[in-house]
Amino acid sequence: MVSKRKIKGIGLLSGGLDSVLAVKVLQEQDLDLLGVTFSTPFFGPELALEAGRKADIPVEVVDITELHLAMLRNPRYGFGRYMNPCIDCHGLMLREAGRLMKARGADFLFTGEVLGQRPMSQRRDAMRSVEKLSGMEGLILRPLSAKLLPPTLVELDGRVDRDRLMDIHGRSRKRQIELAARYRIYEYPNPAGGCLLTKEGFVRKLKDLMARSAPPGRRDLELLRRGRHFRLPFGNKCVVGRNQLDNAKLEALVGLDWVRLQVLDYPGPLAVVPISTTVPESDLVMTTRILAAYCDAPMESWVTVEWQHGGVCGRVRVAKEASAVFSHHLI
Repeated sequence: MVSKRKIKGIGLLSGGLDSVLAVKVLQEQDLDLLGVTFSTPFFGPELALEAGRKADIPVEVVDITELHLAMLRNPRYGFGRYMNPCIDCHGLMLREAGRLMKARGADFLFTGEVLGQRPMSQRRDAMRSVEKLSGMEGLILRPLSAKLLPPTLVELDGRVDRDRLMDIHGRSRKRQIELAARYRIYEYPNPAGGCLLTKEGFVRKLKDLMARSAPPGRRDLELLRRGRHFRLPFGNKCVVGRNQLDNAKLEALVGLDWVRLQVLDYPGPLAVVPISTTVPESDLVMTTRILAAYCDAPMESWVTVEWQHGGVCGRVRVAKEASAVFSHHLI
């Protein structure tokens, strides 16, 4: 006797409670489920991997940095409050998940989206737009709101029982919390989301970078997440660590091609100038002044700043002045 093949679904895991609940609702139908999450410099897979452990399904991580950057320059449906292209981003993710679906011989995609929960990307018309962008029309199941949406192909032919899906709607979390208790899920993150494109300070730095770098590299984007950013007189930028963790992260990014600066006489931050060519003297001097202003030396005292670039190094003596940071701070 030939055993019947399990119906297979691939789900987008964000790391939030809703995506875990979507998995749990489908698991009641004994389906074969795989999670997928996406990585860029603007959001990472950590929460989604933890969600996969809670939901007891394997999760694959797909890096979509280059595709996401290309989309970010001109999203068809525009941006949210800051620089978050939510509709285009969801369409991109579902298109890439669709490639994985076909490669793995899966039958449908699913998400934890709830109709009406997010004002930009989870309206009924926005969900239709996402499906069109993805090219996966009829194949995207949203288990938490399925009864309020047109049936997908796997519902129409009975491979997934529509009667066992949910009809959650709106911004209230009451039903999700009740459902979580039913599945004995008691710890979960707040639903605010972790995308840096929704953060005002990060977006200001990103716009500044994209206006001056075409296209920015992966390392340039990672640098946006670290330190205080200053624009220098000749248009270059310096980044000054805020704490020991920032210093360590900057150290890992700097390499031999960028300029590295640090005060020798007193404890203080590390500074990086992300430039592979010769740094104009005025930019180098301004960076040493900014760096000195953040070290632990007494005000108006003189300190020694060491710089390194391309295997060459030098030292500069500079006075600590609070005024050095005022006119060049990007944030």
